Amino acid sequence: MPFSAAMKPAAFAVLAALVTAGAARAAEPILPQVKVQAQTETADGPVNGYRAERSATFTKTDTPLKEVPASISVVPSQLMQDQAMQSLGDVIRYVPGAMQHQGEGNRDQFILRGVSTTADLYVDGIRDDAQVFRDLYNLERVEVLKGAGGMIFGRGGAGGVVNRVTKKPVFAHVGEASLSLGSYSQLRGTVDVGGKLNDSAAWRLNAMAENGDSFRDGFDMKRYAVNPTVTLLPSAQTSLTLGIEHLQDERTADRGFPAQNGRPINADPSRFFGNPSQSEARSTVDGGYAMLDHDFGGVQLKNSLRVTHYDKFYQNVYPDNANASSVTNTGTLRLAAYNNANQRTNVFNQTDLTTKLNTGGLEHTLLAGLELGHQDSTSRRNTGFFGAATLATAPASAPFALATSFRPNGTDADNKVKADIAALYFQDQIALSKEWKLLAGLRYDQFKTTFDDRRTTTPPTDLARTDRASSPRLGLIWSPNPASTYYASYSYAFLPSGEQLSLAPNTADLAPEKAKNYEIGGRWDLRPKLTLSAALFRLDRDEVRSPDPLNPGFFVKTGQQRTEGLELGLQGEISPNWQVYAGYAHLNGRITETTSAAAAGARLQLVPENTLSLWNRVDLGKGWGAGLGIVYQGASFAALDNVVTLPAFARADGALYYSFAGGKTRLALKLENLFDRKYFPTADGNNNISPGAPRNARLTLITAF
Repeated sequence: MPFSAAMKPAAFAVLAALVTAGAARAAEPILPQVKVQAQTETADGPVNGYRAERSATFTKTDTPLKEVPASISVVPSQLMQDQAMQSLGDVIRYVPGAMQHQGEGNRDQFILRGVSTTADLYVDGIRDDAQVFRDLYNLERVEVLKGAGGMIFGRGGAGGVVNRVTKKPVFAHVGEASLSLGSYSQLRGTVDVGGKLNDSAAWRLNAMAENGDSFRDGFDMKRYAVNPTVTLLPSAQTSLTLGIEHLQDERTADRGFPAQNGRPINADPSRFFGNPSQSEARSTVDGGYAMLDHDFGGVQLKNSLRVTHYDKFYQNVYPDNANASSVTNTGTLRLAAYNNANQRTNVFNQTDLTTKLNTGGLEHTLLAGLELGHQDSTSRRNTGFFGAATLATAPASAPFALATSFRPNGTDADNKVKADIAALYFQDQIALSKEWKLLAGLRYDQFKTTFDDRRTTTPPTDLARTDRASSPRLGLIWSPNPASTYYASYSYAFLPSGEQLSLAPNTADLAPEKAKNYEIGGRWDLRPKLTLSAALFRLDRDEVRSPDPLNPGFFVKTGQQRTEGLELGLQGEISPNWQVYAGYAHLNGRITETTSAAAAGARLQLVPENTLSLWNRVDLGKGWGAGLGIVYQGASFAALDNVVTLPAFARADGALYYSFAGGKTRLALKLENLFDRKYFPTADGNNNISPGAPRNARLTLITAF
C-alpha cells in the first residue's frame, strides 16, 4: 500500500543517486531528425474510439498512458457525442473518484478524491480557474488526473485536476454540424469547420448556440460560443497555433431543495425554492492564445501563452444554509439573498524544453520548464434585503420571496486581488531497462498575493502574502510484457491561503495546506483495443484550515482529512461492434483529526463510498446502433456535519442511433432516466440540494459535409 514515512527519504536518496550517477557519466545526446508537422486527419490522435492510448497531461511529454504512474481518466469526444453530453458535469459523472458539486448553481465545481475545487480546471494545460460554466463544443477530450498534481500544475491540485483539450486546425477538410432538440424546449446547434489554406497554413472554426428551459420552474438558459484558430508552419521545424474564444452564458442560478429531518424535503422536483426571476448567473469569457512548437534538432521547445478575461455576475434568492434545516417544524422556510460581481484577467506563459539523452546505457527523457503568471481579480458582494430584514419566511409549499434591495451589509466583500506566479520545474523519465522506468520531478513555486480591501462601511484591511514551495513527484513503472504495466508513485501539492485569489485577516498569516498522494496501480490490455486500469491510493490533506474555537472569525491549521480508495476503469472495444466505457470507485473519505468544524471520523462532503458508471454502445448493422448505461451513486452527506443525507440512487440511460447518407449523417435519440427515478445527485450544503431531472429526451442530427 502507500509508502511509509521512513521509506520516503530512502526513495528520494535512491533517486538522487541515480540522477547524480547519470550526470557523472559523459552525456550522449540522442538527436533524432524530428520535424514539426501539423495534424493531417480529424481523428483525436491519442484516442481511438472510447479508449485513450497517450496523454501529456501528467508528464508534459507525449507519453503512453501505460507509462504514466498515476490514475488518469480520458473522456473522448466520441463518448460525449454518443451520450449528448452538455456540460463538464456530464463528463465528470463517468470519471471514477470524481463527483460533481452543485457550485451554488452558478459555476463548475468538482470533488476529486474528496477535495472540493473550483480552481483546478485547465485548458490545454493552462490554468482556467474562474468560477464560470464551460462548454464542450470545441473539445477533443477531457483528461482528469486524480491525486496531487503540484509538480506539473503548481498550487492547488490537491485531489487532482480537470484539463480540457481543444480542437486544433488540421491540414485536411473538416466539416460537421449538429442540431439537437430536447425536452423542456431545449435547442442547441454546433458547427466544426476547417481546412487547409496552403501547405503552410490551416484553419478551424468551432461555434455553438443553445437555449432552453428545464424541469425546474422558472429556469431558463441561453449560451453561445465561437472559437476560430489557425496553424502556421513557418518552417519544417516550427509550428504556431493562434486562437481566440468568446463564450457567453446566461442562466437561472438554481440552488435546489432545502432539507427536512435529515433528508431533502419531499416535494415535486420542479419546485423552485426562492425566486427564479431574481436568481441569475451571467458570465462572459474572452480569451486569446498562442502555442509555438520548434525543434532545434534534438531539443524541442514548446511555448504556450494564454490571456483570458472573465466577467461574472450572479444573484440568488435561495434556502438559507445557516442551520441543518431551513424548514421549521411549522412547515415554513427561511430564504436569504445576495449577489456578487467578479472580473478576472489571467495571463499565463509556459515554456517547456524537452530532449532525450543516453547516459551509461540509461535513456532519459528530460523536461525543463518555466511558468510565469499574473492574475488580477475584483469582487464585490451585496446582501439581499426583504424590507429591513436579511431573511424572509415563506411556507415550504409556496417557497417564494421578493428581495426589495441589494446593498452592502457591513462585512460584504469589496476587493481587488492580484497574484504573481513564477515557477521552475524539472522532470526526468528514465528507462532503467526494457521493463523498468522511473519518473522523477520537482517544481519550485513562488506565489505572491496582494489584497486591496475597498470596503467603506468597515475599516479596510490591506493584506499581502508570499508563499514559496517545492512539489516533488516520484513514480516507478514495471512493464513485464506489452499487455500489462504496474506502478507505484508519490506526489505532492500545496494550497496557499490565497489559492483562489482571496485573503482575509483570519487567513493571511496561515502557511499553505499540504496534500500527499500515495498510489499503486496497473493497466492491462484485455484485448488489443480494450484496457482495464486500477489504482489503490491514500490521499492525505494536512493542516487544513478550520475555525478557531477560541477566537471566533479566525482560523487554525489543525485539521486533517484522508481519502483512501480503489478506482477501476474499463474502456475500449469488447468487439468491433461493441464499445464500453465504465468506471467504479470505492472511497473512504473522512476527517482524521477533530476540529471545531468536524469530529474525527466524520465523512467528507459529497463522497459516497461506492460509485459506478457504465455505458455500452453497440452497432447493430444496416446503420442502426444502440446505447445503454447506468449511473449508480451511494449515499453521501451534504456537509461535513453529516446531518443531511443524500440517498443512494441508480439511474438508467439509453440511446438509439441511425446512420444514413453513406454514414455521413446520424440521427441519435438519447433517453435519460429511463425509469423516471427521483434522485439527488449533488448539493452545496445542507439546504442547497439539487434534484435530478425526471425522464427526458434529446434528439440530435449530426452531419458531415
